[in-house]
Amino acid sequence: MTILIDNKSGMPIYEQICSQIKAQIISGALQEDEALPSIRNLAKDLRISVITTKRAYDELEREGFLYTIAAKGCFVAPKNVELLREENLKKIESYMDKILQLAAACNLSKGDILEMMTNLMEE
Repeated sequence: MTILIDNKSGMPIYEQICSQIKAQIISGALQEDEALPSIRNLAKDLRISVITTKRAYDELEREGFLYTIAAKGCFVAPKNVELLREENLKKIESYMDKILQLAAACNLSKGDILEMMTNLMEE
């Protein structure tokens, strides 16, 4: 499992960890029931606080991406198709917000945007 922390990013470190682990689960790089590094080991490897790592793991567990077994550790939860779909829908909405901002800056109409999307989908 590879996690890169960007200290210049405005995103909190625990969110960076969460988003990267989610991405690896969604892409299949992390498989169902695969063990994750312990909270302490990950904190040590990333040179961050154990509290930050625990917060990331707790968030991922709350969202259904991980499960914990006492004295054994954290593991990748079985993929919930609906959960993964919802994550992807959130990403699409985020990208669409950015598209609309850029379109407004370029003074594009709704028709222009739809035409561009239609052309891309036909390729």
